[in-house]
Amino acid sequence: MPELTQVVDSEVITAYATYAVIVVLKMMLMAPLTSYYRMKKKVFANLEDTKLAHPVEEPKFVRVDPDVERVRRCHQNDLENVVPFVLVGLLYSLTGPDAATALAYFRVFAASRLCHTVAYVLPLPQPSRALSWLTGLVVTCCMAYRVLLHNFRL
Repeated sequence: MPELTQVVDSEVITAYATYAVIVVLKMMLMAPLTSYYRMKKKVFANLEDTKLAHPVEEPKFVRVDPDVERVRRCHQNDLENVVPFVLVGLLYSLTGPDAATALAYFRVFAASRLCHTVAYVLPLPQPSRALSWLTGLVVTCCMAYRVLLHNFRL
């Protein structure tokens, strides 16, 4: 078992930190993208928010738009997948994995989430979105499995 100082200073932790920040920033950018779509389409979640688009007029309605909802669902999907990756990826990184394998996991996950966002927001025909989502899920599950193997000596 590697010493903690070796693990923290390792290439794996550096790669993990880089790719974790990339996917977290991508996830965070979904909120401003949702706001952009709301302003562009004049679709607001709360009645008081209509003042942002019509500051002089009295607010009249709150409505739902398919494009805004599509971006919101993409953001929700990021929350459901990026957070587990960040947690499992950290635990995986602390097990002292092979650097090449770890780097491949991190890169594939980040690429899958970027592809998923493009496929969701544009939208691209299925199964592009489903395959990109499944790829990220498989990567996270593989890392989780390796953590369990390492910790329980299975």
